[in-house]
Amino acid sequence: MPPTGRPAERRLEAVERAMRVLDAFLEQPGEAGTNEIARRTGINASTVSRLLSTLVAGGYVEHLPETGRYRLGPHLIRLANHMMSSLDLRALARPHLAVLEEATGETATLSIAGEREAVTVDFVPSRQSVASVARVGRPSVAHATATGKVMLAFGPAPLPEGDLERFTERTLTGKALRNEIDQVREQGWAQAVKEREIDLNAIAAPVYGANGHLAAILGVQGPASRFGRKKREAALPLLLERADALSRSLGYNQQVQ
Repeated sequence: MPPTGRPAERRLEAVERAMRVLDAFLEQPGEAGTNEIARRTGINASTVSRLLSTLVAGGYVEHLPETGRYRLGPHLIRLANHMMSSLDLRALARPHLAVLEEATGETATLSIAGEREAVTVDFVPSRQSVASVARVGRPSVAHATATGKVMLAFGPAPLPEGDLERFTERTLTGKALRNEIDQVREQGWAQAVKEREIDLNAIAAPVYGANGHLAAILGVQGPASRFGRKKREAALPLLLERADALSRSLGYNQQVQ
């Protein structure tokens, strides 16, 4: 039969049942017995037992002789690592950036955390005649940008010490900055209002990887004269939704944290 360029429509029931058995381990991390998996999947225990035996032979599941129970096997880790190594963060994020720009009319950015500052790795520019300009490779000052605050709140970088530069009269330093980072950590997103540039406002949200650590930062930025409080509040739910979707595409599961 010649290839059609799309998957066949007919599926194998035995393979579908095996996938249901594997998914049953996700309901409650750790070990599970045959009868327990049968209850979770609705598959009779004798069939579950045969499926588990096959999965053990392939390394997808491990049998624990001391308890007679099962857990996910090391071959799944190798498959997951192979899949994660092939992921292109920018390619995965690009559709989300496009949606954010389309919905908000403002520039959408993708950044990754560095040792001291987050760095822009991709963006979709606003199509407005007056637009906030992003540049690939440009660092986001940690204490004066929404992206930088997300990095400080959720990444490994420590809060900067010493005399921090005040770019505008609204730039936060000292105790005010520490309180701000605590708030970002609590609410799950950050904003910067005229803090790095007098006519620049932005919001940003964390993106997590499969290990539960900060993998990237999604942001939306625009001229303060246009991207005011109401526009930022309107854009925030979509930003959080897209950050969550990108996290899941990177393999993030909240139970990892």
